[in-house]
Amino acid sequence: MAVVSNPSELQSQIERLDAAPPESVNRDEARAVLSCLIEALSTGDVRAASKQPDGSWVAHAWVKRGLLLCFRFSHMMDFSINRTFQFRDRDLLGPQDTSARPFPPRVVPGGTIIRTAAYIGRRVVVAPPSFINIGAYVDDDTMVDSHALVGSCAQIGKRVHLSAGAQIGGVIEPANALPVIIEDDVFIGGLCGVFEGTLVRRGVVLGAGVILTRGTPVYDLVRETVYRAEGDQPLAIPEDAVVVPGARPASGEFARRQGLMLQTPLIVKYRTPDAPPISVLEPMIR
Repeated sequence: MAVVSNPSELQSQIERLDAAPPESVNRDEARAVLSCLIEALSTGDVRAASKQPDGSWVAHAWVKRGLLLCFRFSHMMDFSINRTFQFRDRDLLGPQDTSARPFPPRVVPGGTIIRTAAYIGRRVVVAPPSFINIGAYVDDDTMVDSHALVGSCAQIGKRVHLSAGAQIGGVIEPANALPVIIEDDVFIGGLCGVFEGTLVRRGVVLGAGVILTRGTPVYDLVRETVYRAEGDQPLAIPEDAVVVPGARPASGEFARRQGLMLQTPLIVKYRTPDAPPISVLEPMIR
């Protein structure tokens, strides 16, 4: 099996590996193919999901199948540094040496891990401690603040600010599942959580503490509508929406008597073309 870096040929090789009985595969050849996939993901030549001309996003199942094969065809390796940092991981998916990249990100000291097969764009800043998992894509000029997570295969756009404690969920299985997508110029406030394939469109601001999942309805007070995930379509937050935590009454007589409420994100306004850049928005979010 010849090893190539062309994405279409690489896809064919990954799909052949995935379909073949494990006992029939030459382990060394498989590892060589998977190393090409890891390098292509690390350089951004291949992505786990991509935006289509109509604005929709498509997950590339073969990429995630390749990442799953990395677990099958790798072995445990000790990556410990003396007794200070002790950990073991699969040898193909250990920590990434970002200093070897043409434009290495600024990674502030203090316990950050960027795993192999994650792409980090130009002028990205990663504050400690943060974790960027395999298959993730973090585009240019993005800030990943302290205690932030970028999950496996999550797609983060340009000029995004992930505030302290932000959790961006990831997904490898099922292979055709869409990961969390954060488009360009988005501000994610402190302790926000975006999970289960949610799509956050360009220019959105999530106020501190907003939680978005596939089962979360989002109430738009400006356009008087409700956004939900439906069928194979994810929950999608429209461009330039400003979302804050809210609440609505829980249904049922018992809930009414107890005064119980359910957490509900609210869109309270939309950013205008003359709105300030994302980098100065944090003090404005309440």
